[in-house]
Amino acid sequence: MSYYAQLLLNGIVAGSVYALFAVGLTLVYGVFRFINFAHGELIACGAYFVLFLMAAPLSLPLLGAVLPALALTVFVGLAQDRYVYKPLRHQSHITLLIASIGLSFFLRNAIQLVWGSDLQTYGIGLTRGVSFFGLSLTWIQMVMGGTALFFLSFLYILLTRTLLGKSLRAVSDNMALADIMGISMKRVGRAVWLIASVFAGTGGILMAVDTNLEPMMGLTNLIKAFAALLLGGAGNVWGALIGGLIIGVAENLGVAFFSPGYKDFVSFSIIILMLLFRPRGFFSIAGGVR
Repeated sequence: MSYYAQLLLNGIVAGSVYALFAVGLTLVYGVFRFINFAHGELIACGAYFVLFLMAAPLSLPLLGAVLPALALTVFVGLAQDRYVYKPLRHQSHITLLIASIGLSFFLRNAIQLVWGSDLQTYGIGLTRGVSFFGLSLTWIQMVMGGTALFFLSFLYILLTRTLLGKSLRAVSDNMALADIMGISMKRVGRAVWLIASVFAGTGGILMAVDTNLEPMMGLTNLIKAFAALLLGGAGNVWGALIGGLIIGVAENLGVAFFSPGYKDFVSFSIIILMLLFRPRGFFSIAGGVR
C-alpha cells in the first residue's frame, strides 16, 4: 500500500504543475474562445530563459534567474497576442487555430535553433528525500507543490475578490455587453495573457528543475494541459485545476501497471475518451470563466 500511496503523492505533485498549464490554457479559451497551441512554447520559453540567464556572461543563480525569465516569457506571450492573434481576432476560429499551430512550430524551431535539440539541465545535484509516514518527498517536489498552490490561491483571490477578476469574468461571459458597460477590453486582454504566460513559464521552470529541458517539452506538456482542459470543461478554471490533478495521478498510478515510457499514453487516452463520450467535460459550463 505504501508503494501506491507514494505514486499517488507523486501524482498530486505533478498534477499541481499540470494544473498551472491547464488553467492558463483555459483562461485564454474562456475569454478569446480559441485554443492557443503555442501555449506549450510559453512553457518551454520559461525553462529555456532561465537556462540562458544562468549561462555566461550573466551567470545568475537559479533563484535570481526566475523573475527575469518570467518577465521575458510574459513578453513573448503579449507579443503572441499583439502581432499574431489580435489582427486575426475577427476572423473565424479555425483561422486563429491554424495561426496558433503555425506559431507553435515557429517558436519550437527557434528554441531548437538557439539551444539545440539535446537534453539539458540546470545542473542541480541529487538531494535526499524527506520521509514521513513511510512516504518520501524531495525538496524539489515540495517547491513544485508549494509554488503551484501559491499561484492557484492567488488566481482564486484575483477572480473572486478583485475588480479585475470580476471584469475578466464579465468579458468571458459576454464580451460585447462588457464593452458596452465600460470594461476595458485591452486591460482584460493584457491581464489574461500575463496570467497565462506566468503560469506557463513557472510550470516550465518547475518541470525543468525536476527533470530536464528539451525543445519538445512544450508540446508534451501542452497535450497534458489539453487533456486536463477537456476533463474539466473548456472555460472552467477550477475544472482545469481538478483535471490537471487527475492527469498527474493517473500518469503516476499507471507506472504500477506499465512502463514509465508510456506515461504520455494516459493523456492521449483521456483526450480520445473525452472527445468520444464527454466532449464538454465533467464540469462544463455554458461559457466564460468560472
